[in-house]
Amino acid sequence: MRLTLPLPRSLAGQLFAMQAVLIAVVVAGYALFSYVSDRNQAEEAAGLQATSVALAVADSPSVREAIRTPDPSAELQPYALAVVRDTDVDFVTIMDPRGIRWSHPDPAQIGLVFQGHTGPALQGRTFTETYTGTLGPSVRAVTPVLDDERIVGLVSAGIRVEEISQRVRGQLTALLAVAAGALGLGAVGTYVINARLRRHTHGMNAAELSHMHDYHQAALHAVREGLLMLDGQHRVALINDGGRVLLGVEQEEDVVGRPVAELDLPAPLTGALLASEPRVDEVHLTADRVLVVNTSPVTGGQRRGSVVTLRDVTELQSLMGELDSERGFTQALRSQAHEAANRLHTVVSLIELGRAEEAVDFATAELELAQALTDQVVAAVSEPVLAALLLGKTAQANERGVELVVSPDSRLDDGLLPDSLPARDLVTILGNLIDNAVDAAQGGLRPRVTVTALTENVSRLILRVSDTGPGVDPDRTEAVFRRGFTTKPSGPGGRGLGLALVQQAVTRHGGALSVTSGEEGGAVFEVRLPLGAPAVARAAGGAV
Repeated sequence: MRLTLPLPRSLAGQLFAMQAVLIAVVVAGYALFSYVSDRNQAEEAAGLQATSVALAVADSPSVREAIRTPDPSAELQPYALAVVRDTDVDFVTIMDPRGIRWSHPDPAQIGLVFQGHTGPALQGRTFTETYTGTLGPSVRAVTPVLDDERIVGLVSAGIRVEEISQRVRGQLTALLAVAAGALGLGAVGTYVINARLRRHTHGMNAAELSHMHDYHQAALHAVREGLLMLDGQHRVALINDGGRVLLGVEQEEDVVGRPVAELDLPAPLTGALLASEPRVDEVHLTADRVLVVNTSPVTGGQRRGSVVTLRDVTELQSLMGELDSERGFTQALRSQAHEAANRLHTVVSLIELGRAEEAVDFATAELELAQALTDQVVAAVSEPVLAALLLGKTAQANERGVELVVSPDSRLDDGLLPDSLPARDLVTILGNLIDNAVDAAQGGLRPRVTVTALTENVSRLILRVSDTGPGVDPDRTEAVFRRGFTTKPSGPGGRGLGLALVQQAVTRHGGALSVTSGEEGGAVFEVRLPLGAPAVARAAGGAV
């Protein structure tokens, strides 16, 4: 049966276990090294101490005088015991040259032969050795006692090995106490760090944080809307795939860490991202998209950044524009139906009154007028989408008291527009320009809007819309194409998006948009769009 120890699951437990194992390994290795090293040092120190005591005793005049007496033990034994008591040694043995003891800590050993080596001392040298004698293993020093160059005795002083081991064990105990204190401090530090880490991670442990990161990454890439996170210095901290697509960023690594001001975004959009107050459902334009931007600050006692969401409403905005056009057409048809009903009632009334010839003349005149308008528009602009748009806008403008005419210079044949210039964009461009012109001309003395549609050298489409309104201030010609600029009262959803959408569509197709003052005081908006090589080839083929 194998015993398995439970592993700590929390980060703090793992950290503490790692610290405990690390301290235990370090202390064990240091203890072993210290024990061996300190023991050697202690033995060397004990040998030096024993040598010093033995030399001091051998050089004492009283020792030499006692050796000359008939009974040296009588004086040397008390003297040796006094030296042991006053110095930090375990024994001092004084003996004659033959090794017969004159003193010993155990009086019973006096007169017996010294256990140990005395040869080097008999040759006049002092030496140390570790030897097991009557008191057990000891580190001892042996030195001769000289009297006029003659060896008259020997002195041995020693310290027991057990005493040396006790000193080393005391140092080892102190080392273990320090290690235990370090481990305790590590435990307290780990607890404090874990508590602070728990506060910062809202009580989640490492496993929960790992799972949260996995969910975060999965959600980040699954969301189709753009998500952008900015730090407190307005630098990009995170961006998902949808955000990179909507902002036109190639690689995530090219954006993360860079300030928002360096992303080459339109100035209004950059201002919204840098704003400290939250933004709710703001519409902004990029080069080819209409974005709804929402920002929310991230706070925790101080500003830590903001979270930005981006929604692409380009298609929705186009559909809304088309819906507005359809509504305008519906209103125009309703008005025309009302007018047609009035005319029909007039014809019926004339017939009932017996004035059949006058009824025929009246109906014929109305039919010719309507047909003349259709023939004029179709003759000038045979491209079906633009022709239908102009007819609808003409009726709509007429209902608002504005005369909409197609200039005699207009000439746009069917099939000339390339596939790269979709009808939706033409409706956006010309429809918004006409709507703005009608709004500007309405209420004037002789309100009129003139539309010109023609090609230049079969390579460029020119759309020009002029009105008899108040015109545009020359100092504000650049501002009229920015989102939010308007001279009309703001509605519930805001205004000033039409010309910005026109500018976006023109820029997307590589064209140019300009505004000037007209001869009659109104504004003249002119759009120039390249038709490309296929249009030129079709025009050349039709001329053959």
